[in-house]
Amino acid sequence: MECPYFALHPHLYFVSILRAVLLRFCEYSVSTMAIFAKRYNPDRKADWNYGGSKWRLSRSKIDLFIECPRCFYLDNKLGTGRPRGPAFTLNVAVDALLKKEFDIHRTNQTRHPLLERYGIDAVPYEHQDIDMWRENFKGLEVFHEPTGFKVSGAIDDVWVKPNGELIVVDYKATSKDGTIETLADSSWEHQYRRQIGVYQWLLRSLGHTVSNTGYFVYANAQSDKEVFGGKLEFEITLVPTEGDPQWIEPTLSKIKSSLESDEFPERSPDCEYCEYRGAPGKKLQKIHHKKSQKKDHENKETSKLF
Repeated sequence: MECPYFALHPHLYFVSILRAVLLRFCEYSVSTMAIFAKRYNPDRKADWNYGGSKWRLSRSKIDLFIECPRCFYLDNKLGTGRPRGPAFTLNVAVDALLKKEFDIHRTNQTRHPLLERYGIDAVPYEHQDIDMWRENFKGLEVFHEPTGFKVSGAIDDVWVKPNGELIVVDYKATSKDGTIETLADSSWEHQYRRQIGVYQWLLRSLGHTVSNTGYFVYANAQSDKEVFGGKLEFEITLVPTEGDPQWIEPTLSKIKSSLESDEFPERSPDCEYCEYRGAPGKKLQKIHHKKSQKKDHENKETSKLF
């Protein structure tokens, strides 16, 4: 039976059909899409900016400063962050399942088969704050006296050796050809090494003895199967990396100087966000200039009539 409302507004009927089709095949639910649509706020409340009571310098914010000082300044000083993309829900699922799996061995204080396969004498670390350390927006937190920053980072896991030395662990999920045994062929290599380094620095600042070697538990989805069959098969490998915390203190000092300055920093030449902000701005200014010239010309022609 035809709806009289759509009969009067056929274009809205097409829109409703299109929306239904998109929702049917989109991987996100209606509620998730609604949350995502409302998520971006270009004018964050002052409490969450530098100087506010809720502001903290997270590991990801430190990395943002290294990536582009201007984007960092706009985000943390002025409260206008980069727009976020959709969440990597499959990665989040792998992360959650790995944590559950390692938690079984944490409770029993037994070695995970992956650790046995790689000959690592360690078990998942049992600590009263482990759940908080792994929780986003909480995590490990250290007060850095030279800058007055609360520096934080949510860690994926920590293992412990028989001598009490801690090992920083991070989970990664991807899908690429071949077996992942090193970070050397990854475009994220430097960022991942910095990530491990910050976590090591945080744990050491809290008084723990930490190994210089951290590990990535890599879950690599195999795409060479003949059929999907309703499941993904992963090859799990362990990739070691040496943390380098030497860059952290100088970087925190630079961040402090940037945030205390009224002059915003230069953009990174490789920053696509800055490139996007600048390109349409120049085009809009050019259009505005042409319109202004045209209007001035029309005003001059009109004045000649009087």
